[in-house]
Amino acid sequence: MSHAVRRQQSSGPSGGAGELRRSGGPWTRASATAGALGTSTETARSALGRGHEGVAAGGAGLTAVAALAGLRKSWEERLAAVRDECEALRGALLTVAREMGETDTAVGNSFAGRR
Repeated sequence: MSHAVRRQQSSGPSGGAGELRRSGGPWTRASATAGALGTSTETARSALGRGHEGVAAGGAGLTAVAALAGLRKSWEERLAAVRDECEALRGALLTVAREMGETDTAVGNSFAGRR
């Protein structure tokens, strides 16, 4: 059976017997990396907002404040797009991990009686 997906043998909070659960195969690791990148991107986006708190009040009347606000909005949109793309990629990679694991299981089962 592949490292990407293994059959769960016991029932519990994560599912009943025979359900698929993902383990540390390459597709699952890639999915986790995409998820981690999405999370860190969202953390950076939030920090960007916090870093700009009080700037408008402290720089009232300065044209640079308006330019900075536009720049901040642009970066927040970019970071949100990266976060969303990472989430979509994470899900797609988990789907591949599941499908590859199911295929590996089916092929392994087809040879089980021939050993």
